[in-house]
Amino acid sequence: MPTTPSFAQKKKSTLKTAEKVIFFDDFSEKKLDRSKWGAEITGQHNNNELQAYIDTNTTAFLVNGAAAEGAKNGALVIRPQSMPGFKTKDGQNFDFISARLTTENKFEFTYGKAEARIKLTDGAGLWPAWWMLGKGAWPECGEIDIMEYVGEKDWASAAVHGPGYFGETPFVNRQYFTAGNDVTQWHTYAVEWTPDALNFIYDGKLMFRVNKKMTNHYGKWAFDTKKYLILNYALGGAYPVKINGVTSPYNGMPASSVNLVKNGEAKMLVDWVRVTQKE
Repeated sequence: MPTTPSFAQKKKSTLKTAEKVIFFDDFSEKKLDRSKWGAEITGQHNNNELQAYIDTNTTAFLVNGAAAEGAKNGALVIRPQSMPGFKTKDGQNFDFISARLTTENKFEFTYGKAEARIKLTDGAGLWPAWWMLGKGAWPECGEIDIMEYVGEKDWASAAVHGPGYFGETPFVNRQYFTAGNDVTQWHTYAVEWTPDALNFIYDGKLMFRVNKKMTNHYGKWAFDTKKYLILNYALGGAYPVKINGVTSPYNGMPASSVNLVKNGEAKMLVDWVRVTQKE
């Protein structure tokens, strides 16, 4: 005859499904934790973007108090800057500089839930993103775009890229926000990654799912190897120009957004980043 589980048995069962935190940063220190984050420097250049990535505390830095704009313990700020005629070490010329922070070679993982609480500035052609990437040749390495914003403040998008489904990927979806709660407000953007699915979750609600059976129609599932975290801020380029059609003064970025950058008003604030796995 079946018996009713005891309280202890129920508690034990609950603990089995509990989650453990394997990565966390709430940016509460005075400086960026370099044991967790590295800064990429422009070498290979992609998507006709307008910025050079450099390692400087003028484009990526921590704030607290009123400057954190509602972040609990402080915030990471990624803020592109106008820098006409900037030349990279490999001889490329740019008019803007920005930051791309990653956990490559510091923290990489397979399967779990990656989430971040983020607040953005509105502006056509601004292209901040929160995503994950595997090592090796792209797109075979697998790319998971948890959140991308390209200048229309009522939506953000999630996408998946892999062999046979990249670039103009069939796996992309938008989350449209309600009036007064657009990307300029705080939102939690997450992906729940399992061996056979990627569930994109915005503010605790499922907004998109891509599974192994879906990608197999196009190519190999690229999400069974370790990925690392990325927070970056791009400007203009291929994705924004397809949305706004702007070609002057810059490809994908109008004068109004150029002025936002020049005035130091274009920025991404990150309250915290967390990765968990089920125990």
